[in-house]
Amino acid sequence: MRPKGTPEELERRRRRAAELLRQGLKGSQVAVMVGVSPGTVSVWKKKLAQGSDAALDAKPHPGPRPKLKWGQKQRLLAMLRQGATRHGWSADLWTLARVAALIQRKFGVSYDPSSVWHILRGLNWSCQKPEHRAREADEAAIEHWRRHKWPRIKKSARIG
Repeated sequence: MRPKGTPEELERRRRRAAELLRQGLKGSQVAVMVGVSPGTVSVWKKKLAQGSDAALDAKPHPGPRPKLKWGQKQRLLAMLRQGATRHGWSADLWTLARVAALIQRKFGVSYDPSSVWHILRGLNWSCQKPEHRAREADEAAIEHWRRHKWPRIKKSARIG
């Protein structure tokens, strides 16, 4: 499993470990100091002994390149915040299919709606269901019922 952190952060950790090893610290000490297993430090030490300082370089992220660039994702986020009605839908509700259609329309990039979820998670958006409430609901009356009538009903109800 890939360790947590950006490639640059992971490279800095490897380089810090290499520096500590060059200072003469033991692999187990270095492992504790940089937060990895002694086996990991052993692998790094072996690569350094082979004269391959470049082996500590940041590795490119595995997998395909994202279709949307960072700037495009920021523009998408701004559009999502404007609401769905601003972009032609009748209800102000974003669905994965709608977001995929918006991305296609604005950026010319095609996404399957199921893949849009990963983009939204990366933008710190979460799945939410709209709250269904009657337009005619009297909030004050509902709150009064909850505070005063419901506790009395609940106390008088007998179970069994």
